[in-house]
Amino acid sequence: MAGKLHTPYDGSSTPFTIALRSLAPEEWIEVDEYLPIHLAEKETLFGEQHALVFQAEDDTRTAQQEVLDKLLDYLPGRYGDLYEVGSQTVTIIPANRTYDIADYAAQPLELAARLVQDDLVLMRPGEDGHRLVAAALCFPSAWSLADKFGKPLADVHGPVPGFGRGTRNADLIERIFSNLKPAQPVERFNWSIFDDPRLHYPASKHAGRGMVDAGGSIAAWLRIERQTLSKLPACGDILFTIKICVDPLDMLRRHPDGAALAASLREQICGLDPHQLAYKVLTDVRGALCSELTLIEQCATVAKA
Repeated sequence: MAGKLHTPYDGSSTPFTIALRSLAPEEWIEVDEYLPIHLAEKETLFGEQHALVFQAEDDTRTAQQEVLDKLLDYLPGRYGDLYEVGSQTVTIIPANRTYDIADYAAQPLELAARLVQDDLVLMRPGEDGHRLVAAALCFPSAWSLADKFGKPLADVHGPVPGFGRGTRNADLIERIFSNLKPAQPVERFNWSIFDDPRLHYPASKHAGRGMVDAGGSIAAWLRIERQTLSKLPACGDILFTIKICVDPLDMLRRHPDGAALAASLREQICGLDPHQLAYKVLTDVRGALCSELTLIEQCATVAKA
């Protein structure tokens, strides 16, 4: 059940680009060894901070149900050793957890999100473009569902350099959403570097503040977002999934390609313009981070020799 180690900083794509690629339908959802831990954290968040992590407009229940039905069909077929689906229940075997499907008739998207490590977001086409109309967002990367709920895609992406309303990227993303076919899901990846490994990170503009201590030591975590987009055939909404993977930066010392990955990540950080650097909250730590990556590259090179 070990998951893939995604490395979108390896030079295969450039930060702050769309970089979509086609996705085989059978590879839609990824599951890894952290499934029970991630689902337990979701369970806590849904129980203690429900309004913070779940919102849905009243007329989205049919679309939510379509998402749940899609997962209830997909998961036991793709991961038969991990999921059991009956007429009234669904069981996540490694998490030792069974849900009564009927208990979530009013909010099917919540049950869908309790089954997988991904967060689930529904975008609905409208006069002002696709709008965020429902979401189960337990593991945000420095953004808040309350701030984005109900907004068009161009405004959701407003803070991202080069992606706000009126930009070429905003127009291109809207066209991609409109032209997406149900049988042609796509995926993309983002990387960030945070000072904290926690999954639930709704705070903004603090992701890198504590990365360098008073003595100059680095405590940093690579945070990777695997995102997928698929069109729901019945309702026409777009389902956006986000799975978070967090690894210590120091992991690159032991990676077989650690030297090349550290060098590529350093080059990408050095290539960020001031607005991009500020968005990733790396302005104050870029020098220390690049020095650390140089050391990691040297260590990884020696270890591989």
